[in-house]
Amino acid sequence: MTTIKRLTDTLSVAPQISEADLATLAAEGFRSVINNRPDGESADQPASAVLAAAAARAGLVYREIPVVSGQLQDAQVTAFGAALAELPAPTLAFCRTGTRSTTLWALDAARVRPVADVVQTAAEAGYDLGALRPRLEQARAAGPARQARNP
Repeated sequence: MTTIKRLTDTLSVAPQISEADLATLAAEGFRSVINNRPDGESADQPASAVLAAAAARAGLVYREIPVVSGQLQDAQVTAFGAALAELPAPTLAFCRTGTRSTTLWALDAARVRPVADVVQTAAEAGYDLGALRPRLEQARAAGPARQARNP
């Protein structure tokens, strides 16, 4: 099982998970999984369709919001925030290292939480988002796009 890092009471992030990990995640109490990794990023990565089928077998709700590394778009942040509001909690989001998933959460959370708190929460989970601070400040200035469930 991969290392899971908790960001909030209802959201954790992780590096790439395997098909076998999904039953374990369900047994640990997770109810939803968000895949933030595009298919084909590496040869050893399971296809999203394989993970979706395994998630369904384990009783987990599965959502795919792929983000190409270094090309995160505002629409993906909005989709991630909507997924957190819609999916049953707790949720596990994953990508190659957990950084993209953490970044999506941070940009969504910064709309309703102080940026310093968002950066600190990410740091406590082992993710340095200091370079993202200007974009987080922009998200904060834009304000809430929705009622956040996982701030």
